[in-house]
Amino acid sequence: MQIRIEGFDLPGRTCPPGPGFPGYDDIHVAVQPRARDARPLDPHPGDAGSALWTLDCTARPDAAAGLDLTGPWIQGRPGQRFVYLTWSGVDGTGARGTFRRAKLMLDAVDPSVAAAAADTGLLVARLALTDAHGRPLCAAVRPPVVTWSAGAHGTDRVTGTL
Repeated sequence: MQIRIEGFDLPGRTCPPGPGFPGYDDIHVAVQPRARDARPLDPHPGDAGSALWTLDCTARPDAAAGLDLTGPWIQGRPGQRFVYLTWSGVDGTGARGTFRRAKLMLDAVDPSVAAAAADTGLLVARLALTDAHGRPLCAAVRPPVVTWSAGAHGTDRVTGTL
């Protein structure tokens, strides 16, 4: 099975400082791997028109969660799985580092959408990557901020939210 993440409305290459936030330049967003020593997947600049990632995963039936997804890009324990989008940038000292992460919560996928995705082999997350303050999206992300859908690569989708 695959998870496709479709990001749009990126915040830009620069995030100015604000209360409790130092600001960053040369901002990029990527998918964070589960392995600590692995590199983030396909960083996109913060001013890109869109960002797209396709992640391979394994789907197994689970009595409690309905569908348990695992793989090198899936974080968390059964029933609490998620995909991290990680934001990196250059701070005022010139050092590059991660400064923010968004958790795409897989437990928030409607069970009917998860079942359809298991049948078709594709689960799609579609979301704006800028928060209400104009900064890179962060924290736990659930509908309606993200729309989950299922479909066969490029065909019609079944969409649902909790």
